[in-house]
Formats: sequence, C-alpha cells, structure tokens
Amino acid sequence: MSRPEYFRVAYEINPWMRISHQPNLKKSARQWQELLKVLTRDAKVKVSLVPPVTSCPDLVFTANAGFISGREILASRFRYAERRKEEPHFRRWFNRQGYRVRNIPQGIFFEGEGDLLCHGGQLFLGYRFRSESKVHRVISAWLHERVLPLELVDKRFYHLDTCFLPLNANTLLYYPGAFDAYARRVIQSFAPNPVAVTEKEAVKFVLNGVVAGKTLVTNEGFSTKTKRMIRSQGFRLIELDLSEFHKSGGSAKCLTLYAPARRCDR
Repeated sequence: MSRPEYFRVAYEINPWMRISHQPNLKKSARQWQELLKVLTRDAKVKVSLVPPVTSCPDLVFTANAGFISGREILASRFRYAERRKEEPHFRRWFNRQGYRVRNIPQGIFFEGEGDLLCHGGQLFLGYRFRSESKVHRVISAWLHERVLPLELVDKRFYHLDTCFLPLNANTLLYYPGAFDAYARRVIQSFAPNPVAVTEKEAVKFVLNGVVAGKTLVTNEGFSTKTKRMIRSQGFRLIELDLSEFHKSGGSAKCLTLYAPARRCDR
C-alpha cells in the first residue's frame, strides 16, 4: 500500500475522474487509514508501505504496480503517460525489497493486478481499456500457466478488479455488463459458482474488494441478498466508506497489491 499524501485528481483518464471534483484530502487520509487498520488488525494482514511521490497522485493505487509471483514481479507498463511516472518508483522499491523485476516487452501495455486475477487456480486477464490482450502470452510464458483473456466493454469498469471478485476456489462475484458476450461465457465455463451482481451494486465499487483468508474488505453497497450469499460461504464481510477514492476510479482492491498474488486455489 502507499499513503495518499499526494492523492488528487490531476488528470482525467477514466469516466470517474473529473478535475473539477477533487477528493477531500483529510477525508481520504482517514478512509485510507481505516482500510489499513482493518487489514492489519481485523484481517491480520502484513502490510508494506511504498513511499508516496509528489508527482504521482495515483501511486496510492498500488494494485497497478505489477503482478507478483514468489519473489518476482512483472512490472506494469501503463497505457497513459500520466501514470508512467510511477513505473521507475515501483521498480526501485521492489528491487530494494529483494524482488526480481521483470519487464513487459516494448509496445505492450499491462496494468498489473488491476487486470490480472486468479480464480480456482486459473488466471484471468481483463483487457481493452488499459491492458492488452496480447500480454497474456508474456504472462503465460513467464508463469507456465494458461491465461484466459476477458474483454471489458464498459468504460466505467476499465480494470478487471473493478468488476471481478474471486472469493474462493469455487465462488466468483462479477458484473456481467462489464464484459462482452464471449467473456461472460468464459467466466461461466471456468468458474464453478459465478455469482452476478447488479449494476447498482457494481457502480459502488463493491467488487473492488480485498480478500484475506475468510475476510472480505470492501466498500459499502452490497445488496442484502449478496451479503447473505457471501456470509453463507463462511466469510466475514467488512464494509468501509472509501468514497473519496471513487473520485479517481478506485477502492479497496485498487489500494492494495497482493504479495505474492492471491492464487485463490483452495
């Protein structure tokens, strides 16, 4: 994670961002601190902090730094120039932590765990708005695993982690309207128990959640029906107000990077 010391809406690169609609910095700091407290105290997660950088207001969204496997990280190459400033800072930090940093070939965009998630031992790659479909070959060659690309079609859900939430090896929450018809068929074919949420739920960033053991930490907004289903799977659901980060298009998962990536295969 990275403290939101310099967090602001400095540019507009997704439908949620408006320079005229700035986050309240004191409130965003409180919301971030509450997320950190819940993860460390209630979910018993160890959190490492990446120092914030003045010129990188979106560095707080560490999920986009890359994808970690063991002591290696496949570093992101951001589509937008505004976020490419983050790349050298993340690379230096991971190098100092003893990770081997792997780079994406020139000309290919990949935005880390924002677009690459595991479910039931299977890797899913969201592509179109940020990451590119062809990066799945790079990832597959690196990890020696099959990667299933899923095309995103709603600009509001520009990263996979905004509309796709693996709970455990069987159950997956997703918003069908974020995907094309073929991607929906792939999800239904490879997820044993795919559970669709409504648009009303999805736009509240409820699928941008952090799963730690049997605890799910996410933004407020799940329906009573979905809450009941989550708890029936044995999960403790902790809902937070992370509304200031929605102004930049992110929430709980965007604010965290799993190290190593959560495999969700058990």
